[in-house]
Amino acid sequence: MDWIAAVLVFVSLLLFLSAALGRRRREGEPPLIKGYLPFLGHAFEFGQDALKLLTKLQNKHGDVFTVLLAGKYITFVMDPHMYPAVVKHGRQLDFHEFSDQMAPASFGYPPMRKFSGMGEQVQRSFRLLHGDHLPALSKTMLRNLLQVMKHHFRSDQGPGAWQESGLYEFCHRIMFEVSLVTIYGHQIDTREDLEQLRDKFEKFDSMFPLLVARVPIWLLRKTQTVRKELIKHFHPQRMAKWENPSEFIKHRSEILHQYNTLGDLEHAAHHFAVLWASVGNTIPAAFWVVYYLLSSPEALSTVRSEIKAVLGLEDKQLSFSEDFTLTHEQLEKLTYMESALNESLRLSTASMNIRVALEDFSLRLDAKKSFNMRKGDTIALYPQSMHMDPDIYPEPEVYKFDRFLEDGKPRMEFLKNNKRLHYYLMPFGSGSSMCPGRFFALAELKQLLCVLLLYSEIELLPHAPLKLDMSRSGLGILPPTKDVQMRFRACNFEPEE
Repeated sequence: MDWIAAVLVFVSLLLFLSAALGRRRREGEPPLIKGYLPFLGHAFEFGQDALKLLTKLQNKHGDVFTVLLAGKYITFVMDPHMYPAVVKHGRQLDFHEFSDQMAPASFGYPPMRKFSGMGEQVQRSFRLLHGDHLPALSKTMLRNLLQVMKHHFRSDQGPGAWQESGLYEFCHRIMFEVSLVTIYGHQIDTREDLEQLRDKFEKFDSMFPLLVARVPIWLLRKTQTVRKELIKHFHPQRMAKWENPSEFIKHRSEILHQYNTLGDLEHAAHHFAVLWASVGNTIPAAFWVVYYLLSSPEALSTVRSEIKAVLGLEDKQLSFSEDFTLTHEQLEKLTYMESALNESLRLSTASMNIRVALEDFSLRLDAKKSFNMRKGDTIALYPQSMHMDPDIYPEPEVYKFDRFLEDGKPRMEFLKNNKRLHYYLMPFGSGSSMCPGRFFALAELKQLLCVLLLYSEIELLPHAPLKLDMSRSGLGILPPTKDVQMRFRACNFEPEE
């Protein structure tokens, strides 16, 4: 495992610097917690269980504190009533300062700030993933989903035969292929080529937390090799042969071609980054929403009945030889599904909302609290602490599929200390850092549930309780520490040749 040796070398090169150049707390700044390890600070504890560490520090130091994590001093704001002050403080706090450092190092393209107007054009291009553009994209996605599911449900043992698989593996295969062909178009590759691409993506994704932590990729030799191979897959000459790419990808390619100094492999690296953004969190999200539904007979029955009622299919059992339509208006009526989806996201999300101070200034958090920030400081919100707060969500560790409903309608009010929260569910970030593809991702997850529950029988096999993989804390939806076995079969499967 070369990454262990690489991390040790990297840390050894930096440890001696932090002892002499350590930060000191200034007047008006939040409490400063360095930990006992030079440079690393509390990085190991954060990697093992970020929520546990931050809760412990909050209990000791209050709602705002600065902690050393792997060479970075990060100021955490833990009171969700203070979140709006950070999210809306756009003039002196910026998300893109962080993303324009992290993404190029992780995916292998030069920072966008080096190219005049590129960042602004790329941000505007995300409009092609929502609003009036979403219905057409969703229609393509549903068609691809049915085709992919039809293939995976075909059994060598004949119609109606049960098949077994790991649920996470199943979701990974389905969501990876559907997202790939919906966004980039159909590619002239064999199924073996697709599986090799997916395997390489899994290997890269497993090392992604180290890249975000700024471990140089040249220290991760195997990851560097895999990334090069993934980038080559999106070479412009290859992509030119793909059929029916999305308008989003076509427009993205047009933007990149405006900059003559960008090489073909740098174009490809941008497209590879889009792939990770498309499936890196959608795959674990798909796993958890399906897992929790299958774990709750009441939730499963309620959501399946709701889907059939909304689509007018109460007395009909679909087979994969039949298609169905699913409009945006119909998706909006699936309130129990929406609540179940939100509940699974609440239980599995561990994102970190980051802003970087553009200058020295005083951050006013409420009528009584303000703290001095230095230029270059990182300010972070950690919504998992809010999602698991029993004052906001009674029995926060329990899955309640209707938690986000009130009298059958979406619940919009949640309280902490008897005061209404502006933010109460944040699986997709906030403000300028909110995931631009969230509407596409939600539509994809809802379509997955509709197809699974309309066309198949699926059930979990006996298993031990699952745990979240806390090593990816801060990056979004946490995967499970291990897969869980399930079995599935198509209802009324009539294979088409």
